[in-house]
Amino acid sequence: MSSTMKDGRRRSPLAMIVMPILALLWSIPTLGLLVTSFRDRTDAATSGWWTSLLGPFTTENYTRLFAETTMGTSMVNSIVVAIPATVLPIMFAAFAAYAFTFMKFPGKDVLFIVIIAVMVVPLQVALQPMLDLLGPRGLGISGQYVAVWLLHTGFGMPLAIYTLRNYMSTLPTSVVESAKIDGCSHFQTFWRLVAPMSVPAIAAFATLQFLWVWNDLLIAKLFLNSDNKTVIVDQQQLLGAQGQGAELLTAGAFISMIVPMLVFFGLQRFLVRGMTSGAVKG
Repeated sequence: MSSTMKDGRRRSPLAMIVMPILALLWSIPTLGLLVTSFRDRTDAATSGWWTSLLGPFTTENYTRLFAETTMGTSMVNSIVVAIPATVLPIMFAAFAAYAFTFMKFPGKDVLFIVIIAVMVVPLQVALQPMLDLLGPRGLGISGQYVAVWLLHTGFGMPLAIYTLRNYMSTLPTSVVESAKIDGCSHFQTFWRLVAPMSVPAIAAFATLQFLWVWNDLLIAKLFLNSDNKTVIVDQQQLLGAQGQGAELLTAGAFISMIVPMLVFFGLQRFLVRGMTSGAVKG
């Protein structure tokens, strides 16, 4: 193994030892969840999962999960919620980030500071006003997908604008200035130059936003009805007051991890590039 990395830096022996250990420790809960999902209720209640690494295993939990619950429908509902709730804030935030980076207008810096300040406001503060606005006394769309799309778009945009603006500020301004000289409008400059160059940052935030929306319980539970509940809400309802359904909960939890894991590993290289590109500007 080479003693240097691709960028020329020397490899740290301490990091080479510590990182595999941390990765192993981080993976242990997931391994325990996987093993428990293949155990029956009695075995899981009387012994630890590490005692069954070699069996016996059963697929009854997964069979019952899709036969006796609405987990399959909930998975589809989660996808219907997560995709628009990821695309919409990125689309609006990308336009806003371009304006904050390459356009001049009165109050630009103050407005940007206000948007960033919204990030420190707890999500729970806005729940009651949003229930009034989207409920029967307001727009009357509470319980529908559009209500959750709007909420996730609003709550996700401050971080999206901050992330994309920091990334766009590292792009060469000469490219944008050349486009202006050639007669390109801001719209053309954004779509033909800035947006393609900002793909790493856009993909990075898309990964974070998708994972956040997919794992959301509070908004989905308050603003969706029982007909279009998401997979996280469905899992929360699997575990009854007396602990019944625990064996189904482990199987459902592992099934619900598949989609976000595919998204994360598919966009992993963009996540690292997008989150670090705007960290140092020079």
